Amino acid sequence: PGLCTWRGNKSCQGKTMSTSIQGLLVYGPSICVASVGLLCMDGYFSHRPKEKTRTDSNNENSVPKDFENIDNSNFAPRTQRQKHQSELVKKPLSKQKEHLRKKLEEEKVKENSLLGKSSNEVVQLNDKPGKNSSDSNLKDMYTSPRQQPLKRTADSSPELRYEQPPKCEVTGKEAISAMSRAKTKQCRQEIADVYCQHKHEKLMPEKVTRFCTLEGKANNNVQWDEDSVEYMPANPVRIAFVLVVHGRASRQLQRMFKAIYHKDHFYYIHVDKRSNYLHRQVLQFANQYPNVRVTSWRMATIWGGASLLSTYLQSMRDLMEMNDWPWDFFINLSAADYPIRTNDQLVAFLSRYRDMNFLKSHGRDNARFIRKQGLDRLFLECDTHMWRLGDRKIPEGIAVDGGSDWFLLNRKFVEYVTFSNDDLVTKMKRFYSYTLLPAESFFHTVLENSLYCDSMVDNNLRITNWNRKLGCKCQYKHIVDWCGCSPNDFKPADFHRFQQTARPTFFARKFEAVVNQEIIGQLDYYLYGNYPPGTPGLRSYWENVYDEPDGVHTLSDVALTMYHAFVRLGLRRAESSFHSAGDNSCRYYPMGHPVSVHLYFLADRFQGFLIRHHATNLAVSKLETLETWVMPKKVFKIASPPSDFGRLQFSEIGTEWDAKERLFRNFGGLLGPTDEPVGMQKWGKGPNVTVTVIWVDPVNVIAATYDILIESSAEFTHYKPPLNLPLRPGVWTIKILHHWVQVAETKFLVTPLTFSNRQPIKQEEAMKYHSGPPKNAYMEQSFQGLNPVLNIPVSAARLDQAKRNAALVGARLDAWVDSLVGSVWSAVDICSTGPTACPVMQACTQTAWSSLSPDPKSELGPVKPDGRLR
Repeated sequence: PGLCTWRGNKSCQGKTMSTSIQGLLVYGPSICVASVGLLCMDGYFSHRPKEKTRTDSNNENSVPKDFENIDNSNFAPRTQRQKHQSELVKKPLSKQKEHLRKKLEEEKVKENSLLGKSSNEVVQLNDKPGKNSSDSNLKDMYTSPRQQPLKRTADSSPELRYEQPPKCEVTGKEAISAMSRAKTKQCRQEIADVYCQHKHEKLMPEKVTRFCTLEGKANNNVQWDEDSVEYMPANPVRIAFVLVVHGRASRQLQRMFKAIYHKDHFYYIHVDKRSNYLHRQVLQFANQYPNVRVTSWRMATIWGGASLLSTYLQSMRDLMEMNDWPWDFFINLSAADYPIRTNDQLVAFLSRYRDMNFLKSHGRDNARFIRKQGLDRLFLECDTHMWRLGDRKIPEGIAVDGGSDWFLLNRKFVEYVTFSNDDLVTKMKRFYSYTLLPAESFFHTVLENSLYCDSMVDNNLRITNWNRKLGCKCQYKHIVDWCGCSPNDFKPADFHRFQQTARPTFFARKFEAVVNQEIIGQLDYYLYGNYPPGTPGLRSYWENVYDEPDGVHTLSDVALTMYHAFVRLGLRRAESSFHSAGDNSCRYYPMGHPVSVHLYFLADRFQGFLIRHHATNLAVSKLETLETWVMPKKVFKIASPPSDFGRLQFSEIGTEWDAKERLFRNFGGLLGPTDEPVGMQKWGKGPNVTVTVIWVDPVNVIAATYDILIESSAEFTHYKPPLNLPLRPGVWTIKILHHWVQVAETKFLVTPLTFSNRQPIKQEEAMKYHSGPPKNAYMEQSFQGLNPVLNIPVSAARLDQAKRNAALVGARLDAWVDSLVGSVWSAVDICSTGPTACPVMQACTQTAWSSLSPDPKSELGPVKPDGRLR
């Protein structure tokens, strides 16, 4: 009683409010919390007024119609960890320009948030600050002789070093910014060279020849005729499916491949250069079928990169040179696609329109498309990043078009694009080599300006799950100097859309089995019927996250620490469950690093990790390979007795929050002392309310507290408090209060590290990572005064124990980690992948959960008499 909250009256104009508690005002029996420092956070899209959803747009990645307010201005050097992004309020533009001018004069880079409107406003040129620097200083720096290797300081950007000095004075702020952010000397050299070529007008074509005799676009109205697609023509077309895949979802890829396979068609698979696990899996199944080949070359096809267009053009050249593959159509697919019609229906349709090319155009004002797509900007791909280097002009003489980068092209046009040396193809290949999202525009533009222009159909035969409100969050800024959009994953509620489309459609995207596998099962059964009763694994999904050939260097120290702890948890489970007195046949000692790790899902719910590992059986002193299933314990609890506040449904802490799919991509929430956790809450419908969120560390230090306004229509909120690192290891508690009465709490583990740089951690490193932040201060302000109010006592004994724990190494550190891991994870089961001396140990292939258990929906077998696999 007597507890009250004061808040300011500033407006966030529909954005989520957060207030940081600054102190306690005590008046007799009343305690008032004074909250100031209003934050307006852009991340809460679900709090904004609902927009009309465009459910059937096909413009795959380019900026959508309702995306007017995204600012694609310059990008700053990102040299330090950006801790306070959510707190920054955007500056007026005039002040930004003044800030930029001053900083360029000082030649000094300071931290800058990507949330600012002009995030290229500060550029580090060298580490020597000068009070009176000018443009002449810039010229001297860029025309200096061959420079020494790259140097970095703790609080600055790298000095700019080159193999050869640039061939011009680099003055464009975007190019300067790109060079200051590039990681390698080679990339900086490429940026400088391309910039100078463009500056000297030797890079971009000024005029291009148009060969099309039509005025405007072709208007081919291709009708959907259900009866005609059931009729198989005498001379059916044969299709070259080009699968451009990446990631680790091998089972989803195999299931999709199984659905589109037919012995009469051809399958050419490119696996991203960085996806070695997937490449190994693809090579295994490709060898089973004579009409499947894998590219001998591999590229790193980043989102929006010029490399994707290069991949398609090289694939087309390869296919044209395969004389034993007489294909008629080129279709590109990813592992996130799935057919919504059968192969026979697709063949019947394309056979009827064998002279057509199917691409989806943007369907809006062309000048606006060019601007929003960034076609009037110069980009360069290097260091697996698309760098923006400045403005450029669209060539005269042609009409530029674009839209989706998923298409179906006939062989005649593919041959033309691949081998023609005419003015149009040659210059367009040059132009699009320095273009963002080039595959979304190159084929459209060449087709519409070529002699084949009358063959274009404005339909790529796909349905794409666009949700602009969720899918346009500039989520690719870490790899592209631009804002883009991507579609959402389909869910079971979307199934009716596959049957109700008015135009011809044969494929849909996107699907992700880690997000929702049920919809894939529904489509599969719709196309090919149900599997026989009792078929195992239909509702299970496994996805690999680590495989021994990848090398332990691909794991983070947090993951490696947790995987080893999971192994020990599993072996203790085996000993307690299987061991009998005087018999060591089910007792084990762990050996080496894990062999593989899988995520395990059942009925679209995360069930935990499956760790395959070696262990020595103590009874026979022989090495066995086991697999352990560990599952997270429930850590979210509604207050008891429950309050009358009923809107909160769930709360979770993690990293890698995906605002588009509304889940944490770090499944299981494996967190270490240097991670930056995000707090998420899921809400039911109800009145507008304000809740208070309190973060409490393992020794009861209140690390952060803030208020969130929850609007009536809000479904999710998320916020990353700017905590000072390292976080103290142990089990943290998050309390959620309404009117300062606890509604619920959740917990999360910050694990101590047993590894540093994949080697056993040393004591000085352990002390650095495990002692918590300097002076126990997670933020500038202290919340110590809230401890007695919230009945969260701080114990000197707990602080002393935490200090002792911070110095632990070796077996004692392992024991501390195991006790913490055991408090939030449980070992559900363990099995053997091969021979075992433990008589009651189950074989992994006989379980329903192991990564080695049967999975018929994804397994690829012999071709059936009808030419299919499914």
